Amino acid sequence: MREDDGSRRRREAFAVLAAAPAEMLARLWRESGLPDEGALLRGPETGLVALRGRIGGGGSPFNFGEATVTRASVKLPSGEIGHAYALGRDREKARISANIDALRQKPDFAAAVEEKILGPLRRELQERDEQRRAEIAATRVEFFTMVRGED
Repeated sequence: MREDDGSRRRREAFAVLAAAPAEMLARLWRESGLPDEGALLRGPETGLVALRGRIGGGGSPFNFGEATVTRASVKLPSGEIGHAYALGRDREKARISANIDALRQKPDFAAAVEEKILGPLRRELQERDEQRRAEIAATRVEFFTMVRGED
């Protein structure tokens, strides 16, 4: 089954919200002026999820450990339901993220959510990623082999 563009964009928005720094997400949410009218359907509640890994990305899967995750679901008065998962115990981050997911589904608010919240978060995450890559590149060690000319 092929994924449609809307599902792909929603999944990408989930990833941005989950990776976003909680304090930045809360600040953007407050400053956005978007309605905070989502009624809680589930949570926010905290629990554990199992982590699985593969050696080299292609080996047999094995249980790696567990991680703490907080999830929330909200329903807007107009019927849209938003969901969110956040690594850790930040209940407010999960609630805000679920509200943002629900508002994204409304045509009246989708552009505002993109402009005021998701766009700035994407830029921040990209800047942090580029900074981390630059720090890693600065410590890269090049190994080479010298060949002796006596042979």
